[in-house]
Amino acid sequence: MLRLIACFLYMGGYLIYTIPRLSRLKRLPDDLTPDSKKQLIHETPKKWSKTFMALTGSQIEVDGLQHIPEGPVLIASNHEGNFDIPVLIGALEKPFGFIAKVEIKKVPVLSAWMEAINCVFIDRKNREKSTDSIMAGVELLKNGNSLVIFPEGTRSKGGPVGLFKAGGFRLAKDSGVPIVPISIQGTADVFEKNGRLVKPAKIKVIISPPVYSRQYKDKDPISLAEEIREVIIQSRNAKRIAS
Repeated sequence: MLRLIACFLYMGGYLIYTIPRLSRLKRLPDDLTPDSKKQLIHETPKKWSKTFMALTGSQIEVDGLQHIPEGPVLIASNHEGNFDIPVLIGALEKPFGFIAKVEIKKVPVLSAWMEAINCVFIDRKNREKSTDSIMAGVELLKNGNSLVIFPEGTRSKGGPVGLFKAGGFRLAKDSGVPIVPISIQGTADVFEKNGRLVKPAKIKVIISPPVYSRQYKDKDPISLAEEIREVIIQSRNAKRIAS
């Protein structure tokens, strides 16, 4: 219970603490390069995520950082639990935004930070607005930003990797950026499997080699989704055997 309270107090307190910094970041000088701006903005979420995960007492092992190429990428990850996002923010040096439910836009400060790191808010109940959000994501990728998608669409809570929805892979098909498959194991052990209490867990982040546009340009989104899912499943199995 104490870890749960500490995590939520830290989350709320840190958001309030960063309001002045968020205001300053919105006024960054124009002579900064886009990459420099992204790194400066990314510093604050990264500090938050590392401290947040440290409060859980979890151990995080990251394998395959060398597989992440320069430039914009679409990161496709399985979705175990609520702690996947802070784990990825802390684990990856490359700044990224992610696809989020439109309802989060109602949360003050948090939504402003998500906009700052170029998240895309999607209304899954409205097909027309969902299409507009996908197109906005494509433009972000074309303009040099990276995005994370969770193609399962919902948390597995530590169960088998679910089927991947094909819609998110339109982002790669329409932008031509590399796809980086990532497997996350153990985040459900932090929260979802504990009756919603926070407990320490061993977490593994496995980054597979990127799939470039020349490798997937002739594939339809459904086939591509199945292929990336299989890469993630195989990497999880290989890591279990190696461990």
